Amino acid sequence: MSRCITKVVVVGGGTAGWMSAALIRRVLGTQVAVELVESEAIGIVGVGEATIPPIQVLNSVLGIPEGEFLRETRASIKLAIRFEGWRVPGESYFHTFGTPGQNHAFCDFQHFWRRGQQLGRAQGLWDYDLNYLCCERGLFGRPRTQDPFLDVPYAYHFDSGLYGQYLRKISQANGVTRTEGLISQVLLDPESGHVRTLRLQDGREVHGDLFVDCSGMRGLLIQQQLDVGYEDWSHWLPCDRALAVPSERLAHTLPYTRSIAHRAGWQWQIPLQHRIGNGLVYSSRHISDDEAVATLLGNLPGPALAEPRVIPFRTGRVREQWARNVCAVGLSSGFLEPLESTSIYLIQSAIVRLLKLFPHQGITPALVDEYNAQSRLEYETIRDFIILHYHVNERTDSAFWHEVRHMSVPQRLRDKINLFRASGRLFQDPYDLFKDASWLQVLLGQGVMPQDHHPIAEAFAPDELAQVLAGMAAGKRKGLEGMMPHDDYLAAAMRAPA
Repeated sequence: MSRCITKVVVVGGGTAGWMSAALIRRVLGTQVAVELVESEAIGIVGVGEATIPPIQVLNSVLGIPEGEFLRETRASIKLAIRFEGWRVPGESYFHTFGTPGQNHAFCDFQHFWRRGQQLGRAQGLWDYDLNYLCCERGLFGRPRTQDPFLDVPYAYHFDSGLYGQYLRKISQANGVTRTEGLISQVLLDPESGHVRTLRLQDGREVHGDLFVDCSGMRGLLIQQQLDVGYEDWSHWLPCDRALAVPSERLAHTLPYTRSIAHRAGWQWQIPLQHRIGNGLVYSSRHISDDEAVATLLGNLPGPALAEPRVIPFRTGRVREQWARNVCAVGLSSGFLEPLESTSIYLIQSAIVRLLKLFPHQGITPALVDEYNAQSRLEYETIRDFIILHYHVNERTDSAFWHEVRHMSVPQRLRDKINLFRASGRLFQDPYDLFKDASWLQVLLGQGVMPQDHHPIAEAFAPDELAQVLAGMAAGKRKGLEGMMPHDDYLAAAMRAPA
């Protein structure tokens, strides 16, 4: 058994480092000292600007008022992702944070909808989704009722660089020690192999009991020192490059992310208050860097504000995200392309998991094994959801889309697609971040139509079913009452007192 944890050292700043430091300090208080080591000389990737709803829980735990957060990070509201050209060019669909329709205790909404569609008595799936209705009209507002039928789950688009600075300010105010310096040497305990000391270039030493590696893709501790190995998933997710460039903001701020398929990958457009965040994720086997730059710059919504920068990556995860006394968080733990805005969530999830399993009398194999088992399942289920978008396509315009359509996919994903295609059924997997409503929207959006429905959907006569579905759609539209234009909501929220 290792010694008690009295000090946590976070290696690296940016969103991962300062989110880790802020949460550990907030939750554990003065029970442990927290020191963060970073250097202004080392850049950060910093392209993650879109999030998913759990970010609200994080901000709540940290005591961050929404208006202050919106001001400090130049954030906007995110209700969904619009996928454009993913099934076939010229077609689009939404993956919202909402739940279409209303589920029956033993039979989910899609079964009633599918039967209604076959009878010619149903509208489009998303007409029963309040998040979608808000997106189409550019509206947002907090629900005025506790009725979950009218819930509007949301997240944010924000400037990740500003968010890191904001978290740094909060962390230091709460007692986190920041040490500026480049790490020149890592000293391991000769008996346990644990990291004990970081030696900086100027000779200073930083000691700790538990180290959180937020050093980005270089994995200063988890890979360079502990050499835990890497599980490469590029055979399923062949994109290996990203370009990023900001452009001028538009007159109206969209409340959703745009994900636009191209012949060798896809482009993101993320609307912030002061600019649009743009990027292109692509496979270097199918398109050159110069072609990728031309594709991105030729499809910006407005004038570019900088030169594009190339970010190479390798999709996958480290084989052990907690090894000895080092826990890898953020890009040091693995990389999943930002198709479903999971990078910041995975930082949050990793730290929450560490806090739930935080050692008391010392680090034990049981704690480490449980952490790694949960992390592996979470990464794999997110991976499978991302693969789904690529694999189930009907594009015929390039070798890239042909290859991902015909590739062999993980068995779990294959089974899930086959079950839904045959029967319309979906079942939640343990540790799957994406709920059934998310799988439903992407499967249908990508053209996977169930061949059958649950027998309970036959309990309604055709006219009765049409009336029920029409009532649901009308009820969702009623939820638009009291909503306001997205930009008006942002302005009002930022004026509100803390």
